[in-house]
Amino acid sequence: MGELSGDRLIEVLATLASPHRLRVLAALTGGRAYVSQLARDLGISRALLQVHLKKLEKAGLVTAHLELSEDGKALKYYEATPFSLHLTPDVVAVAVTTLSNAGDGDAVPKGNN
Repeated sequence: MGELSGDRLIEVLATLASPHRLRVLAALTGGRAYVSQLARDLGISRALLQVHLKKLEKAGLVTAHLELSEDGKALKYYEATPFSLHLTPDVVAVAVTTLSNAGDGDAVPKGNN
């Protein structure tokens, strides 16, 4: 992931702050899977899985590909996007300097601290 901006760090951490999304990501480390199979493997509904997959995809942690099966059914496959997140106090300190104030009602504007 390289050097993350503060907003990107928050997006990634917020996305990973869900047991369902962690389970989805863990399941995809074994290789790509299509939605129905992944839902069965995880024991959750396809609708709930889709919600979590969309959040993971928006954060860039998974990618999706639509493919046709031999019988003509459209299957949406998901796979984990390779990433590495090395989080240290220094990384957080650097990321904080790039935070926007969007959605942070008590934030002190940059340069006023």
